[in-house]
Amino acid sequence: MEKVVIESFTLDHTKVKAPYVRLIDSQTGSHGDVVSNYDIRLCQPNQEAIPTGGMHTLEHLLALYLRPRIPGYLDCSPFGCRTGFHLLCWGVHDPKDVAVALKEALQLVTETKWEDVPGTQERECGNYRDHSLFCAQEWARAILKKGISMDPYERKLV
Repeated sequence: MEKVVIESFTLDHTKVKAPYVRLIDSQTGSHGDVVSNYDIRLCQPNQEAIPTGGMHTLEHLLALYLRPRIPGYLDCSPFGCRTGFHLLCWGVHDPKDVAVALKEALQLVTETKWEDVPGTQERECGNYRDHSLFCAQEWARAILKKGISMDPYERKLV
């Protein structure tokens, strides 16, 4: 049996400097289509974790605000460790462009009213009771204050 290598488990989580955006990998399908996976790291691994209610609301809001800013946006799913998200999209984008889009999206999170958060009703969400706009906004402000880097190891802010 071939050994499976999971890239995110090879990343030295003690050396990265969050918040940052990094391209994890791009893969080309059998018809030539390219899908890219980005590490959208919002907080420092093993030192911070976003509470589930805030993470859940960030997930919904990033889906709303990143989609029009990143061509070929497919999905932005939270890491189980609650330190960030996997962003999947068609094509390859410069991490700087993704970081700029993330910065713009997080600024919009800080300005969002509860009634504008999508997918918060029972019929729309699998865990609709587990949301916190307040928490999402507090984390968005803290991340924006630290600045978003386009490099995981050096603070190259956008």
